[in-house]
Order: sequence, then C-alpha cells, then structure tokens
Amino acid sequence: MHMISVVSYEAKYRSAFDCLNRSWIEKYFSIEPADEYLLQNPEATVIEPGGAILIALEDATAVGVVGLRKINDTEYELIKMAVSDAHQGKGIGAILGKAILEEAAKLGAEKVVLYSNTGLLPALSLYRKLGFVEVPLEPDNDYIRSDIKMELLINNSARSSRNGDNQRQEQNAVF
Repeated sequence: MHMISVVSYEAKYRSAFDCLNRSWIEKYFSIEPADEYLLQNPEATVIEPGGAILIALEDATAVGVVGLRKINDTEYELIKMAVSDAHQGKGIGAILGKAILEEAAKLGAEKVVLYSNTGLLPALSLYRKLGFVEVPLEPDNDYIRSDIKMELLINNSARSSRNGDNQRQEQNAVF
C-alpha cells in the first residue's frame, strides 16, 4: 500500500464521495431518500452548514471518504464513511476516523454521534476503538437501516447516559 493522505473536500471529489458511498450502501442495503439527497448535495447539506468532508487519497486517487454533519454548535454527526473494496482492511477507516474526530474538535464539537447497523461488525469495532459508546436510538432517525446509535464525547465536556442509568463520564481521547 502506498502512502495515504487525507485532504479536505473540494468539488472535484464530489463524484468520489458519491461513488464510494453508493458502493458500500448498495453492497449491504439500498439507497434511501436521505442518502440520495445528501450524496447529490454534499456542499449544501454538509459543508455550507458548518460540517466537513474528508477524502483519503492514495496516489491522488480517492480511496475513502467520511463526513461530519453539524447538528448544532456543539454536536456533530459522523456520516458517510466509506472505503473502496480494494482498500478495506488496510487501516484507512481508522485514519479517516481519527482525522474526522480531530476536525470535529477543531470545529468545537463536544459530542459526535453516528448511526449504523449492528450487522456491520468491522465498522462497529472501529467506532469502539475510536471511543464511541452505544446510546439509545431514537425511533425517528433518518435511516431505515440504522439500528444502533453511538456517541463520542470530546474533551469529556459533556455527559452521556444510557437507558436512564446514572449519568457517567465517558473516557475519550483529548484532541
């Protein structure tokens, strides 16, 4: 494997963002209306509202992508992480995950959430290694395929509770 670099989104990466995400979604699920809208409008739905998209490049070829959608001034959602089939299992997801969490910290995030599916075991393992913990899933989230919600508290500046348990301080990396 050649050196992987991570760069910020530019319009020239729109096709890679779309194609890489469609590929993984269609491999396991189907494209939902929320996917379609976001993939067709990454600038309007992610960048302009204050989020970010990062691209993993190998020799100037996009091999992975990840997004960070702004929910409010202190909360962001990790979205649309995808790595090309040919590059999976090489640590690119971890590189992207760490980079997007650093970006979240720079943007002032106190909490990053994500929605996933319990059948995606490698992805869930990565999220846990990055420090995410499972929290209750809202029944009205954007995706039919989502059956798990996870969150990461940055700089331990917020608290999390699960299923009404006592609030607890989460251990998270400081960026």
